[in-house]
Amino acid sequence: MQCNTAIFSNLLKIRKGNKAMYISQIALDMFRSWHHIIFDCKPGINIIYGNNGLGKTNIIEALEVASTGFSHRTSSTVPLIARGHEKAVIRIKICNNCNNKVHIQADTNESHNSLSTNDDTQQTIYEIILSIKSANRARINAGKSLYMRDIIGSLPVVSFTPRDQSLIIGDPSIRRTFIDQAGSLLIPNYAQFLQEFKHVAQQRAALLRNLRDSSYNNQSISLSGLEIWTGKFIETGIKLTKVRQKTVQILNQYFKNFVTHITSNKAVAELQYFPSFEEILLVKSTENNGIINLLNEHFQRIYEGELARGCNLIGPHRDDIGFMLDNMPAKDFASNGESWTLAIAAKMALCEALKNENNRENPIIILDDVFAQLDEQRRKQILNFSLQQNQVFITTSSLNDIPHEVTIHNNNVINIEDILIQQKNTNSIDQTHQNMLGEVLEHRHYQQENKS
Repeated sequence: MQCNTAIFSNLLKIRKGNKAMYISQIALDMFRSWHHIIFDCKPGINIIYGNNGLGKTNIIEALEVASTGFSHRTSSTVPLIARGHEKAVIRIKICNNCNNKVHIQADTNESHNSLSTNDDTQQTIYEIILSIKSANRARINAGKSLYMRDIIGSLPVVSFTPRDQSLIIGDPSIRRTFIDQAGSLLIPNYAQFLQEFKHVAQQRAALLRNLRDSSYNNQSISLSGLEIWTGKFIETGIKLTKVRQKTVQILNQYFKNFVTHITSNKAVAELQYFPSFEEILLVKSTENNGIINLLNEHFQRIYEGELARGCNLIGPHRDDIGFMLDNMPAKDFASNGESWTLAIAAKMALCEALKNENNRENPIIILDDVFAQLDEQRRKQILNFSLQQNQVFITTSSLNDIPHEVTIHNNNVINIEDILIQQKNTNSIDQTHQNMLGEVLEHRHYQQENKS
C-alpha cells in the first residue's frame, strides 16, 4: 500500500470556528508508579519525554482510564493502584473555549455544569477514584460521588501506540477492548451494558464451576439458579451485542473511507462484526422474543459442555471483529505494512466518528512512543492527521525521534525527570488539588457577583 498524505486536507473536516476543549492540568495520586504529581498542559502539542521505564505510558494510561473507564493494559483495577495502597486518584482539569457548557447527567437527574472562567472559557475538574475494596467512583468539581459511567465520554481520548498492529494480528480480546472503548465514547449506555454483562457473566461462570466441582445435595436448587442466571446472561448479552454491532457500523463508514483515500492503489477494506450470539444476525432486531428463544435452544444444546468445563461457552466475551482487506481476513493475509495501515485507519476512524457523531468535540490525540516504531510514510500519516486536532500528547524517549515537522520550541515540552524530582518533594497532592479546585470556584464566584 502506498500512502497519499496530501488527501488529509480534503478528507478531514476541520471546524475552524469551534474552539474545542483541551486538558490544562493533570494530577495523579498513587496511580501505578506515580505517587503525587501535577503538571500543566497546553492546547496544541504537548511532548512528554524521558527514558523508558520512568512512567510516561502510565500518564497516558491515566488519561485513557478517565476517558473510557478502563485500560487497554489490564482488565483489573488492582494494577492501576500503587503497591501498598488501596486507592488511586486521577484529577484532570478541562478548559473548554466553546460557547456551550458541558452538562453531565447523573442518576439523580441533576445537572452538573462546567464552571466558566470568563465569557467564552469554562473549566471543569474531573476526579476519578480507583479502589481495590469498593467500586470505582467519579466526581465533578468536588461534587457528589458518581458512577464512573456518568462521566465516560466527557473526555474523548484516542491513543496511537506501537501496540496498535495487534488490533489486526492479535487475539480477539484486543479487538473487543478497542470496540468497547470506542462504544463507550460513542454510544450512550454502552459502558453500563458492558458492566452489567460482565457482572452476570462472572456470576454464571462461578455457578457453573461450583456445579462442576461439587456434589450438591440441593443440586436441583443450583440448577434452578443456573436457569435464572442464563436468562440474565441472554438479556444482558443481547444488549451488549446490539451496541457493539452499532459501534462497528459507525466506525466502518469512516474506516473504509480512510483506507480508500490513504492508499494509492485504492484498496478495499471494511470492519465486520462476528458476534458469538450469531442468532442476533438471523432475526430482525425488533424481534427480541425470537432471539431469546433461539439462544435458549442454543444453551440447552451446550449445557453439558458448559457444566463439564465450568465456563460460559458462548456470549459477547467471545465476540470478534474482522479487519477485511480486499474481501480477505487481514489477520491471515495482510503484510506487516498493510496491518499497520489498517490499524492506523481504525484509530483515525474513531477520531472522525467522535467529531461527526452527535456534534462532538475534536478528540484529544495521544501518540505514545510511535515515531521510533514506524517508517517515514506512516509517521507522516499519523502526524498530518494529529496536527489538525486541538490537542496532542506525544511521548518519546528521545526528542530526536520527533519528526522535523514538529517545532519543539513552539510546543509544551515536559521532561519526565523534572516530574520525578517534583514527586520526591511532594508529600501529598491533596492540597494541590484543593488549589486546583479553588481556582475554578473563585472564577464562578466572580461571575456570580458580576451577574448580580
